[in-house]
Amino acid sequence: MDTFTARLDGAWRWWSAAIEDAQEGCWVRDAVERRVMADIRAATNALHGGRSAPFTDDSWHVRTGRIANWAGVLRLAARAGGWQLRPVVGHSPARPAGMAELLSGIYAIGEQGETWMKQLREVGPPPEHEVAKAERFLTGPGSVEDLELFFYD
Repeated sequence: MDTFTARLDGAWRWWSAAIEDAQEGCWVRDAVERRVMADIRAATNALHGGRSAPFTDDSWHVRTGRIANWAGVLRLAARAGGWQLRPVVGHSPARPAGMAELLSGIYAIGEQGETWMKQLREVGPPPEHEVAKAERFLTGPGSVEDLELFFYD
């Protein structure tokens, strides 16, 4: 079952596998991967002004839109690099993990943001605690926002 909790757990598992394999030297990013990651960083700037998640002062449209933007950026990044995004719920990442696994893990949260955006129009806001967890996954210390700090290449 693809619940938000399963999606978030899978996202952390795939993200962690990629970081772990990079730090252990099993995956060394090439020039294309480094450039794509720089472009992802530029395209997904949360514009939070240094505030920490959750961003409860922002409207639901801004909060869910900020999360959903990741999905489109990651689809473009995957296409540009020739990586295939894979579902993370109920699946283990390939090892050694690399760019496809990293992007897939993050994409799971962006894709959830797209679902929330659609639901926001149709049935109302998503659960606050889930949005807060997604925001923390994507922004702040130790999050995807700090991704570059985890690589030593």
